[in-house]
Amino acid sequence: MESLSTTAIVVAAKVCPKAPPGAVGPVNEITGYVLWGVIILFGLGVVIGLGAVIGGRIFSMPHASKVGVISIVVVFVAAVGYLVLPGMLNGILGKGCI
Repeated sequence: MESLSTTAIVVAAKVCPKAPPGAVGPVNEITGYVLWGVIILFGLGVVIGLGAVIGGRIFSMPHASKVGVISIVVVFVAAVGYLVLPGMLNGILGKGCI
């Protein structure tokens, strides 16, 4: 019984998932839209954070300035994670084979 389960594990380890024919183009297009959308959101976050800092300084609202600085820091931390995490996942998961 144990050799049967070992054989099943070895066979399952050779399975590599592949997209169905014709799916690569639309998937790449959607991925591109998502990537550009995230980049635009990063830019908006920086612009809004800078606006909060400048507005807080001009109108003497220190809390707005603090929130603006925190917003900019969060955007940069998220951008670093956006660049680092996919590489970490590729290192952990490999090429997609089980």
